Amino acid sequence: MPIQTLNPATGKVIKTFQPDTRAKVDQVLDNASQAFKQWRKTTFRQRAALMKRAAKELHKNKKEYARLITLEMGKPFNQTGSIGEVEKSALNCNFYAEHAQAMLAPEHVTTEFKKSYVAFDPLGAILAVMPWNFPFWQAFRFAAPALMAGNVAVLKHASNVPQCTLAIAEVFTRAGFPKGVFQSILVGPERVEAIIEDDRIAAVTLTGSERAGREVAEEAGESLKKAVLELGGSDAFIVLQDADLEAAAKVASHSRTMNSGQSCIAAKRFIVEKPVAEKFTALFVKAITSLNIGDPLDPATEIGPLARKD
Repeated sequence: MPIQTLNPATGKVIKTFQPDTRAKVDQVLDNASQAFKQWRKTTFRQRAALMKRAAKELHKNKKEYARLITLEMGKPFNQTGSIGEVEKSALNCNFYAEHAQAMLAPEHVTTEFKKSYVAFDPLGAILAVMPWNFPFWQAFRFAAPALMAGNVAVLKHASNVPQCTLAIAEVFTRAGFPKGVFQSILVGPERVEAIIEDDRIAAVTLTGSERAGREVAEEAGESLKKAVLELGGSDAFIVLQDADLEAAAKVASHSRTMNSGQSCIAAKRFIVEKPVAEKFTALFVKAITSLNIGDPLDPATEIGPLARKD
């Protein structure tokens, strides 16, 4: 089944891709396996230099990448939307370039032996199954620490953001990372199980729904592979009676509508003390109704379309 870029603001198909063949995926896994043998031997200094170049690529092409995000999943093209997401991804690359070595330094522990310590060694090729709601950020928040730790990465992104998927891999290529250290594949969710089971994949991480998390956890468990899962949330926004209600309403409106409401960490339940409930509600409604809804490519737009009909 074709993988499409469908503009959610217009309903029009922009571009269509054929899923990667089994032979293509097999080559990707081979590339990752071979790359890991050398990448794990690189120094933190070498990795950091490349990661900082990736950050520069993101900054240099942020408008191009932000436009891709907006066209594929509808996020508003502004500083708190697509542009901000690309900039945050660059910040993440720089952060781990600067701090990964200290984070992964051996931890010496006291025992009856002459020398005891905890070491942090890379695992190998890690499969990342990522969601469409923050297509660049979710990929880079995984990739930067994973690569700085000496692992290599294979990204299986959501099927409605194929151009973002390919662009993310392009960032690492442009930055000069060796072949196979970071690769993207275009496949449907039905092919994830076989990839997790492959001996060339050492671990898997997923950000997505509880259902998807259960399936990936089961597949990883059967293969005795490590898994890191970030699933859904139902965050409470609590307002006490001594709060600055105008500030609370403003923050609440932004939290609830960020990314057109498509965020696992958005405020989803509002718990307000009775003495201020009525006033807070009025301020909250006023803040929500003042937001600009429209074309997500217009920088003034604060709420765009939902990413998909479902």
